[in-house]
Amino acid sequence: MTKNINNQVMNFPTPSNLSYLWNMGSILGMCMIVQIITGIFLSFHYKNDINMAFMSINHIMRDVNSGWMIRHLHANGASLLFMFMYIHIMRGIYFKSFKYMYIWLTGMTILIIMMMISFLGYILPWGQMSFWAATVITNLITAVPLIGKSLTIWIWGNFSVAESTLTRFFSLHFLMPFMMLFLIILHISSLHYYSSSNPLGMSKNHDKIPFFPFFMIKDLMGFMLTLFLFLILILMFPYIFSDSENFIQANSLITPIHIQPEWYFLFAYAILRSIPNKLGGVIALLMSIMIMIFLPFLNNNKTINSNMNMYKKLLTWMFISTFFMLTMLGMLPAEEPFIKMSLLFTLSYFIMIIFLPL
Repeated sequence: MTKNINNQVMNFPTPSNLSYLWNMGSILGMCMIVQIITGIFLSFHYKNDINMAFMSINHIMRDVNSGWMIRHLHANGASLLFMFMYIHIMRGIYFKSFKYMYIWLTGMTILIIMMMISFLGYILPWGQMSFWAATVITNLITAVPLIGKSLTIWIWGNFSVAESTLTRFFSLHFLMPFMMLFLIILHISSLHYYSSSNPLGMSKNHDKIPFFPFFMIKDLMGFMLTLFLFLILILMFPYIFSDSENFIQANSLITPIHIQPEWYFLFAYAILRSIPNKLGGVIALLMSIMIMIFLPFLNNNKTINSNMNMYKKLLTWMFISTFFMLTMLGMLPAEEPFIKMSLLFTLSYFIMIIFLPL
């Protein structure tokens, strides 16, 4: 066993020209560990009851030893997790890492499950934005023909978002990360089987060096910078990613002026709002994520790497700009001219992501 660990970690053959963009995988692993550990400690004090959930968060922040730190680590850790995940995916698209189909498919499955876990966790503080965001997003399921309304009621466990919804969301939010660990192991195993891609797109068996000490030092540097970012967030800007409406206890009789999800879902939210038809918006929302699964099947192996192709490089940066614009538009009210702008950037998003591998 020691020999296997040594071969898979210390002496693992790695392309010699990997940049710091290839650190994102190990940083994501560290962030995931932080999320699981802090989540377990938070679950000791959280009450999944609509009359006590909001106050239990206050109790964690005020009365539990270091509870404020654990809560800020968990809340801001989710934002960092998605930030590094998006960088990880964009690096994969830019350098055509999706040509390793099994690695890409397991990675995209992890992203989808991570989004589900995050959405389930967003309702748990039982603040105004948590309650209404959960109500709006789960109501989208009613757009499914024939079974939509029944499926929504089944998910709620009631005729609206209520205590039964909070209970099942909490249970799934706690259990699903442990299920996701299995996919992470598959993802890492497939990476070690097929080997890493590299910036120049060279043959995977060409010019390799051991992982230790050359790339372990890079990973340690990435860990230290990430921990420093954690410290800045929890000590100086703990609420930078929070919505002020969520500091008010959920009230089904008062609707917030502007309902929006967490920042890492805003690009998909902008795509959803840009389509006037409800079912069409839901399909566009799902396809904004699912379309990435098909990138390996659209891959044109005759094209050269982005670093050698000016037009592909330009298209990639245009796609990144489109993603940022959709994120910004998702924060703005659902009115003109923002809806038309969202529709324009939605079309650009899908056109670019289809043409990138081609």
